Amino acid sequence: MKRNFVLSALAMLLFSQGRAQEGRKILPFNDGWSFRKGPLTADRNLTDTSWEQVTVPHTWNNKDMQEGKNFYAGEACYRKTFTVDPQLKGKRLFLRFEGVGSVAGLYVNNRFIGEHKGSYAAFCYEITHSVKYGEANTIVVKANNSQREDVIPINHFLFGIFGGIYRPVQLIVTNDINITTTDYASPGIYIRQREVSDKKAVVTVTAKIENKQAHHRDIVVKTVIRDHQGRLVNQVSGKVKVSPQGINKVEQQLTVSQPHLWNGQRDPYLYSLTTSILTDGKETDAVTQPLGIRRFEAVAGKGFFLNGKAYTMHGVTRHQEWQDYGNALSNEQHRADLALIREMGATTIRFAHYQQSDYMYALCDSTGFVIWAEIPFVNASSGKEGENARQQMTELIRQNFNHPSVYVWGLHNEVYAKTPDEHVAVLSRQLNDIAKTEDPDRYTVAVSGYGEMNRPANLAADIQGMNRYYGWYEGHIGDLEDWASGLEKKYPDYKVMLTEYGADGNINQHADSLSENFDPVSGQFFPETYQTATHVKQWSIIEKHPYILASYLWNTFEFAVPMWNRGGVNARNLKGLITYDRKQKKDAFYWYKANWNPEPLIYIAERRNNIRRSAKVQVEVFSNLLQVTLSVNGSAPVSGHAGANRCDFLFDNILLKPGSNTITATGTRNGKTFTDTITWQLQAAE
Repeated sequence: MKRNFVLSALAMLLFSQGRAQEGRKILPFNDGWSFRKGPLTADRNLTDTSWEQVTVPHTWNNKDMQEGKNFYAGEACYRKTFTVDPQLKGKRLFLRFEGVGSVAGLYVNNRFIGEHKGSYAAFCYEITHSVKYGEANTIVVKANNSQREDVIPINHFLFGIFGGIYRPVQLIVTNDINITTTDYASPGIYIRQREVSDKKAVVTVTAKIENKQAHHRDIVVKTVIRDHQGRLVNQVSGKVKVSPQGINKVEQQLTVSQPHLWNGQRDPYLYSLTTSILTDGKETDAVTQPLGIRRFEAVAGKGFFLNGKAYTMHGVTRHQEWQDYGNALSNEQHRADLALIREMGATTIRFAHYQQSDYMYALCDSTGFVIWAEIPFVNASSGKEGENARQQMTELIRQNFNHPSVYVWGLHNEVYAKTPDEHVAVLSRQLNDIAKTEDPDRYTVAVSGYGEMNRPANLAADIQGMNRYYGWYEGHIGDLEDWASGLEKKYPDYKVMLTEYGADGNINQHADSLSENFDPVSGQFFPETYQTATHVKQWSIIEKHPYILASYLWNTFEFAVPMWNRGGVNARNLKGLITYDRKQKKDAFYWYKANWNPEPLIYIAERRNNIRRSAKVQVEVFSNLLQVTLSVNGSAPVSGHAGANRCDFLFDNILLKPGSNTITATGTRNGKTFTDTITWQLQAAE
């Protein structure tokens, strides 16, 4: 009883705040939910008492998905009670769910409102005509994360599909003439840029407007661009007669003279753009979006360009989950992930293998990361997922259309066809057509797990991505060189990206030499030593090949793979350079930091491999300093020799004494000294 009163009082407070202004209200709708596993009963569980109180974001797989294949996949239910202020009659009410895994059914007061298929995109439904004003209303959300052949991804094999309302929920209140909220849960306005230079930029805005009054109505549509300090840059307005039938599309064009360009991490400058509706001289609806004025170009054989200047694409990939939280993350956790990626020195992120949170895309806009966004058409195909793949492609683009950080739309990853006429190849072309129709200004990319260019499912997109795990799933670590050189000679005019590479690394497993035998696919010995060696060798190859327009290491963070049991850790993909709990950075993290981040760094590798059996060892140091020396137990410093590249320093035939050994690496820059110290124990061989 007390709980219901609190929920109703809170809802009344929120709705009463909405009366003070005439325009749109966006209200958080994350508190006061109750949850239970299991299917809905005939009365939508209204009489069932086996519920627990939760706050959204929430997933029921935050523990079991990381423990193994016996996780709960099936139906569960969420319920919330709230009261609607009677003075809101005449307004329109919408619920926007940013992410529910994986198939969601929405009920309001025991009335079915709609179903959404797909865990990673937002969806929005109007509930205006299903709520009771001045009375308690009950919302039930049915969620199901079982794998389905008609919903991508179609299985849990490469990563688990978490269940739950795992991203925020919003209650949106508008007037009866409004910028649409239900166009695939998009902002309802779409910003395009043309003729972008430091002299001018032409900005075109298309707004989709609904009129739920009984007659045509004269309104004014106004678009305003403001700079980062809120000062007016340009505005345009026009009278429009909006029809009560269908959607009214209104296009407006503005010019920005001598624009301050969005220039990646060097200068992620953002304007704001607001499109508003004025009725009888009053603003009755408005939508504000970021405006980063920029121009992307991928030039075959030469590299990636931002605003006409070469832009280095130091790339990583990111899964959206944390240990013990699953995918139900807070904004603080998203922000922490991005801070770690930035520390490494990355400039571009492939958000794999699905649409990620609104907050992450917005944060990339404001911090200057260049972003690859894709749908989860990944790993396997059933032949039945076409409709859902096309839906998710449309959702991805419309929901993220205005983010200046996004440069490319991903169509698929490692799904194949035997001929160009088969399902995957045909669907890939359809997805590309959707992307280029929805957004003619951005690139598209499709990804193959084979290193061959002319395969049946390849070449449907503007850019061909290839995942190459030399030394892990095939061949040897150094084979990456022949692959890159071969493509460069045979296909010099093709746009090619290396879209995944790397190796697993267990921070509790090590090898004094890399000659030890282990099965890199299904074995239980995945030494961090080998992961480090893979990245050292392969990055030194990649950086010499501008033909590779961008490369994306796999993966920034470890993540759960409940169907796997490999490398000494059950249900884990260990290719991450940072542990699942975000507490430890592996050696390979510092390798890239030395190469990518210009801040002074000196780091001794193999620090966790601290029990040694041989007195004569090699020490490897990663550093972006020009000169590095090494001392052991206070001895005179010695110089090493170059390893794979300028950031790799090797010190051979270093002698350890029995017991504890203190190893210190020292380097200088601009007269300032930097050091790193570790301790190794020399134990007698048994």
